[in-house]
Amino acid sequence: MKSRNHILLFFACIPFLFGSTLHAQETAEEVSFKMILSKEKLGVNERLRVEFTMNKDGDNFVPPQFDGFNVAMGPSQSISSSWVNGKRSFSKTYSYILVPTARGRFTIKQATIEIEGETYKTLPKTIEVTAAVDKPSDQRTVDDVADESLHLVAEVSDASPFLNEAVTVVYKLYVGHSIRVTNYRSLDNPTYNNFWSQEIDVSKPKPKNTTYNGKPYLSVVLKKVVLYPQKSGKLDIEPLALEIYVDVPTNRRDFFGGRIYTQTTKTVSAGSRTLNVKVLPVAGKPANFGGAVGDFDFSVTTSKKELNASESLQARVEVSGKGNLKLFQLPEPELPSALEVYEPEFDEKVRTISTGMEGKVANNYTIVPNYRGKYPIPSISFSYFNPKTAKYVTLNSDEINIEVLEGPLGSEENTVAATNNRQVVVPTGKQFHFIKLSPNLNKIGAKYFFGSSKFFLMLFGPLLLIPIAVFSFKKREAIASDVVGNKIKQANRLARKYLSTAKKELGNKEAFYVALEKGLHNYLKAKLKIETSEFSKEKITNILNDKSVSSDDVEGFISLLKNCEMARYSPFSDVQMQHDYEKASEVISKLDKQL
Repeated sequence: MKSRNHILLFFACIPFLFGSTLHAQETAEEVSFKMILSKEKLGVNERLRVEFTMNKDGDNFVPPQFDGFNVAMGPSQSISSSWVNGKRSFSKTYSYILVPTARGRFTIKQATIEIEGETYKTLPKTIEVTAAVDKPSDQRTVDDVADESLHLVAEVSDASPFLNEAVTVVYKLYVGHSIRVTNYRSLDNPTYNNFWSQEIDVSKPKPKNTTYNGKPYLSVVLKKVVLYPQKSGKLDIEPLALEIYVDVPTNRRDFFGGRIYTQTTKTVSAGSRTLNVKVLPVAGKPANFGGAVGDFDFSVTTSKKELNASESLQARVEVSGKGNLKLFQLPEPELPSALEVYEPEFDEKVRTISTGMEGKVANNYTIVPNYRGKYPIPSISFSYFNPKTAKYVTLNSDEINIEVLEGPLGSEENTVAATNNRQVVVPTGKQFHFIKLSPNLNKIGAKYFFGSSKFFLMLFGPLLLIPIAVFSFKKREAIASDVVGNKIKQANRLARKYLSTAKKELGNKEAFYVALEKGLHNYLKAKLKIETSEFSKEKITNILNDKSVSSDDVEGFISLLKNCEMARYSPFSDVQMQHDYEKASEVISKLDKQL
């Protein structure tokens, strides 16, 4: 009886034992780094395939010395990543094809790699090389030919740029003449953290004859990205990984003598690149420097210089040239207080080419004078950093004088406050007029106004308007007392203002997400008064958290920025664009109520 109870107790404990074991396996997966040989004994005329594989991504891979062998191919790198039932499976492999140089016993020593800050080593293995065999069993396979003939390279225009200086990354695929690439797809796209990024459209890749490692290849540009670093120091560019479908020739022939091809798939990676971003120099930095980096021209112009009071004119502050045109603020003019100035309308005509942004940005101010006089618009300055000369440049606009010809005269206080130069308002016309003393009076006649129908209409007409005025007043009072409703309406109007351009571009993926990202950034610029050079997702998250914005709204805002980045290299449907637009409008409304 006791033994039976012990057996039942043992089976009852089995789920707990295996459950704890499975839980430990799920929570902490051990790092695996090992060397795999295609064979441990081969003839001197055969080939040996050596693979170093790991289950987690690592850096600083150091291969062993292949004593007794020549490296025929390699290293070729392949990456495999998949999700099965919510669990990620990852594998990275470095492959070599070796040819023995003599008979004997040779040892392939340890290879090393750094994974998560720890150094891992493979176990050494011994290979026996015998006399030549009649029929070598290791002729080059289809995968060997594909590995030797495919190389993905990330070419960086400048590995040591200044902060906010344009850097172009070109991803080139080098293909050997013996194989044919039929198609490819992205497996892992870089996210470009700490960069403002813009992908350049490569609609029809054109192969060109070139050389790679001294051998003839065909090269094709698959992707171009322009980056503007938003932080100084060492910034990593994550690797691009592609799965490529390849036709590889075999030794077989068809009925007509044509070579038969076999299709295979290979995973290639461009490898990670590191930029050493230089901080902008402190020496000679102007006090009004706003983060502009490039080569620019600056101007302030007005649509007219003479007008009458209550008429309007347009003042335009414009910066043009090449550089980070979307990532700095324009200087604001200092206008006399007697001029009524409206919020500026932003105008942007910028395109991004392979060397960076070029075009112009401007603020258009609508100005309405109230009094006669002369009003000067003082000169304003704009400063930028030129990375080619590594110096700061300051440009000054010309002073503009506005003359108001006709209109009411301002008081002495208005005249003094109207200009910093204390220029006196110059009145025009006659100042003293002759007063007529002899009146020209006419008799009213027989028809008197008092007692007429017009008299009674004017007498009792206002009384009839009293109920209408009372009803209108109560209606306005009810609307004004609805604080929550007014806040919602104001927030919705604000969201429509910043997202109006994005709404017009619905259906056009690239233009929509560029306009959406710009709208989100402009909202933060207007609301939080921060420089665009500070626009990293981490900075935005910290600022919103400091402002006591709810975590859900912060995550919603950051997810929209991530969608804007991913849309540059991922397919997005019209339904997704409509969803992102509605989500952006909702997030801006919620943020505005909290800020």
